[in-house]
Amino acid sequence: QVHVQESGGGLVHTGGSLTLSCTASGLTFSENAMGWFRQTPRKEREFVGVVNWNGGEKHYADSVKDRFIISRDGAKDTAYLRMNNLKPEDTAVYYCAVAYGVVGLPQYPGEYSYWGQGTQVTVSS
Repeated sequence: QVHVQESGGGLVHTGGSLTLSCTASGLTFSENAMGWFRQTPRKEREFVGVVNWNGGEKHYADSVKDRFIISRDGAKDTAYLRMNNLKPEDTAVYYCAVAYGVVGLPQYPGEYSYWGQGTQVTVSS
């Protein structure tokens, strides 16, 4: 059984930083992209960024590029999202997801097989 777990959310002031962690367990195939999405009650789930199976390639949404950094623990199913210079509009529930068997950089929720339960990030002004 596959389980995806995020951690590290919380409350931070504008301009602050947070690091989210994501661990996936139960995967039987090693080539899996890992992505981050976020969602607020008024919006659809939004792509934030993705890292490929070995951590060598990454892609970010324009809204977070140059502020957020995705990293991955080698070919392990553990990923991190370092969020710098946070803004109130970054407030959302952040989700980690696994694109099982995908070696590219998927950007759409439908391309992902497994999801975590989400972690709340709140940025106060």
